[in-house]
Amino acid sequence: MLQLSIWSGLKELGIGASLQHYNPVIDEMVKEMFNLPESYSLNAQMPFGGISSNPEEKEKEDISKRVKIVK
Repeated sequence: MLQLSIWSGLKELGIGASLQHYNPVIDEMVKEMFNLPESYSLNAQMPFGGISSNPEEKEKEDISKRVKIVK
């Protein structure tokens, strides 16, 4: 929920952002590079900056073709 709040706040300021999840393979390298304590858990990063263009409109597929509910 925190990421969504930050993302929304940045958007209100005209700043774009994306949420990038970490691959565990790089955990140790990142901790070393930035001198982070071993107790830190790397989950994601949120790079942000100016918006150079808006994304193109996506054609939406019927949800019944993507989601199956089994009772």
